[in-house]
Amino acid sequence: MSFWEYVGTRHQQLLTDAYQHASVVFQCMVIATLLGVLIGLVSYRSAWGGSLAITSTAAILTVPSLALIGLLIPLVGLGVPPTVIALTLYGLLPIVRNSIVGLRGVDPALVDAAKGIGMSRTARLARVELPLAWPPILIAIRVSTQMLMGIAAIAAYASGPGLGNEIFRGIASLGSANAINQVLAGTIGIVILALLFDAAYVLLGRLTIPRGIRD
Repeated sequence: MSFWEYVGTRHQQLLTDAYQHASVVFQCMVIATLLGVLIGLVSYRSAWGGSLAITSTAAILTVPSLALIGLLIPLVGLGVPPTVIALTLYGLLPIVRNSIVGLRGVDPALVDAAKGIGMSRTARLARVELPLAWPPILIAIRVSTQMLMGIAAIAAYASGPGLGNEIFRGIASLGSANAINQVLAGTIGIVILALLFDAAYVLLGRLTIPRGIRD
């Protein structure tokens, strides 16, 4: 059976796996973005705090994804929980780092001007600092998403959702008629999803970043 014949006969399952893969990455990115920006807001004013935040989240990336998921299985079981926890943790570093860099890069004169017209601390963050820090944060979100697309495939080891199941089934049955087709289908599906997500982020950037800042 050729690759395209295999895709034709398995398209329903492949679409389901692709939807689950995209869904878990998207949900984990939302959580990682909220946590990462919050950590950045808490730590960016302190050199020590910023270094600790970046070092701590960087240390997570030194743990092999398969090992981390394996360590989580006895604690939270199989399936979605270890997948979500692992992906969220792996997605933090770029967002934390770029949140800190972006917030520190805001012109102090603009912050002083906002303070001078009576803006509260919360209003300055929401209307001045975070909008100006948004471009590097969005870049970090794009980087984290591409990274998590690949790591999410490893979640199949813990019975997690997504296209990784197709890849693992192919690897487990190497030598059979459709083993290579299964690995290819899962891999190509992940690449396509990554490209679609990146295109969506490009569009989001054009809609949310003023041209003067974007250029």
